[in-house]
Amino acid sequence: MTRAGFDLLDEELRELRSVDRPAVIRAIAEAREHGDLSENAEYHAAREKQSFVEGRIKELEGIISRAEVIDPSKFSGSVKFGATVTLLDEDTEEERTYQIVGEAEADLERGLLNMRSPLARALIGKEEGDSVEVVTPGGGKSYEIISIRFI
Repeated sequence: MTRAGFDLLDEELRELRSVDRPAVIRAIAEAREHGDLSENAEYHAAREKQSFVEGRIKELEGIISRAEVIDPSKFSGSVKFGATVTLLDEDTEEERTYQIVGEAEADLERGLLNMRSPLARALIGKEEGDSVEVVTPGGGKSYEIISIRFI
């Protein structure tokens, strides 16, 4: 995982522990004061939220404890983990830039491509100027690698 991805997950974990968890505990305590818990929608909603928060905390703790932070700026050459790759869609002539990152930090909207995705797997090991054929759930696509940077 990249340092930026690690820091983002670590910040989310801190937020869940210091803000969300105490807020849920307060909401449960307030709901309990209203009496009969069997018909108390606020209590059930707060317990459901607590379940989500605790589950996400456990998930993030697991990811962070197993994370290996890699500095992509120390790499060069062909496409590998951490590379920021600019591609030209050979069908539409549209340019797109992606950084190949770990599964936990992937976010296609922000240009962070999961290293296990079909596109990332097709790019790994390729050089600038290479053409790449990718079979995706939406069909086949062809891309040309315009540039590879390690930031």
